[in-house]
Amino acid sequence: MSDGTIVKAKGLGKRFGHGDLAVDVFRDIDLTIAKGERIAIIGSSGAGKSTLLHLLGGLDQPSSGEVWVAGERMSDLSQRARGRLRNRVLGFVYQFHHLLPEFTVLENVAMPLLIRGTDEREANDRARKLLTEVGLQARLRHKPGELSGGERQRAAVARALVGRPACIMADEPTGNLDHRNAGDVFDLMMSLNAEQGSSLVIVTHERSLAEQMDRILVLENGRLIEG
Repeated sequence: MSDGTIVKAKGLGKRFGHGDLAVDVFRDIDLTIAKGERIAIIGSSGAGKSTLLHLLGGLDQPSSGEVWVAGERMSDLSQRARGRLRNRVLGFVYQFHHLLPEFTVLENVAMPLLIRGTDEREANDRARKLLTEVGLQARLRHKPGELSGGERQRAAVARALVGRPACIMADEPTGNLDHRNAGDVFDLMMSLNAEQGSSLVIVTHERSLAEQMDRILVLENGRLIEG
């Protein structure tokens, strides 16, 4: 968007079920994510934090309201077009790494670029450079099952950042790691985020991590409030 907005949500709501059994997870959420902004979304388990992140990233459809990504209204786009937009503008990191087990670390990290149509040599070069930055230069030919949990999550961070997206969306990215590895992965995300100048939205239950962000938003009783 011309005003520096990367993602915008207006009147966003999500309902599960039908009729008398329908439950509103949240409703009437407005949110603007600016270029370079770092936002933490916190809340109790089951509050809908991951659901909200999926809607903001165009991975799920809202029951009400609209989401714009890079000025494009997601509801106007076909599923294929939404996929292309996500590949170009957004990067995702999850609690579980979701690396493809049959591919090497290098192949996993290069994949978003190959899907985009980048030449294979360039994609591999960019993936190799980023894997070196995250300390995995000796693991390029290893498969995910041959890595430690912290190494797999660092590879997942590299995969999310390799396309230099405008916004990274991370869903409990350190939730499956021990304290030391969690701190290392979070510091890595913050460092690479600052280097690339992207926006960063993290869903976390760790208040100590959230307090290092620019803004803290609390999802509580179906509403998103400043924390």
